[in-house]
Amino acid sequence: MATAADLDWILHVDLDEFIAAVEIARRPELRGRPVVVGGAGDPTQRAVVATASYAARAFGIRSGMPLRTAARRCPEAVFLPSDPPAYDAASERVMATLRSFGVVEVLGWDEAFVGARTTEPEALAADIRRTVEDETGLSCSVGVGDNRLRAKLATGFAKPAGVFRLTRHNWSSVMDDRPTDALWGIGRRTARKLADAGVITVAQLAAADPADLARRFGPTMGPWYRALAQGAGGTHVSDTPYVARSRSRETTFQRNLVDRTDLDEQLAILARRVAQDVRDDGRPVARVGVKVRFAPFFTETRSMTLPAPTREPDEIERAALAVLDRFDHTRPVRLLGVRAEFGADDRRG
Repeated sequence: MATAADLDWILHVDLDEFIAAVEIARRPELRGRPVVVGGAGDPTQRAVVATASYAARAFGIRSGMPLRTAARRCPEAVFLPSDPPAYDAASERVMATLRSFGVVEVLGWDEAFVGARTTEPEALAADIRRTVEDETGLSCSVGVGDNRLRAKLATGFAKPAGVFRLTRHNWSSVMDDRPTDALWGIGRRTARKLADAGVITVAQLAAADPADLARRFGPTMGPWYRALAQGAGGTHVSDTPYVARSRSRETTFQRNLVDRTDLDEQLAILARRVAQDVRDDGRPVARVGVKVRFAPFFTETRSMTLPAPTREPDEIERAALAVLDRFDHTRPVRLLGVRAEFGADDRRG
């Protein structure tokens, strides 16, 4: 029970090598070996790595890498097919365990925020780690923070299987010299643009002129990047069930597609599958996007807002084909994807 001396803390719980760990739990003989999960588990086929065990990561294998590349980097790796239902079940067990410690906001299969009141957040974090392992057999790392941003970033310093505290008191000493893409919310592309403006480190971004950032990145995003570098972040943890903002499908072709008729046919198939997902969800679509990965491995995305929200398969297919027209079709295609985004104000009803 919380006391008058208790303080509000946010803990970010991140399961270590989650998908690989679930697979290893089912095959204990694989413990300590390089394990790669993705696609049908066949590195001779075109698919990408969903996750890699820490032993596999030591060979430079990362999520999103082609399985063929992973096999070249580590020929002795064990390749396994992806099994989403198993990961759903494992994740549910973990999240149920976390709910005994406080308010839980699920962020995905393998991570969640826990909001709690305590005088000893590291002790609570250690208790969470032990309990999750005892109840599920899975290892996790826990970041302790005085807001969401700091808790999320703290987990990176805690991995694997550790606890780390990041607050306003040690923010500068821990983060100042790190590159800007070490911040949650700044990716490599934005970091490159910041570097072009002479902003390399978190400390430089925290001290940057907000007016200059607004001119370069827009009146909302520019100042927001600066606030991130200063460690700003929300302090609310919500247990409201997660509602997906979109539905998507994609497929990787074993042979590159070069004929536009074939592209249209495959895209229409994907659009119909997405449309069925949308109808099952029961919410109308406001925007349709298409992802194209050209050979050898260059990905582009385009999207369009629909004239009116819809659940109709014909409208979703028509929009996807219209978006496909916006690409420069001068190279072979190895992957197609379709994404349907729900309206911002839509709710399950």
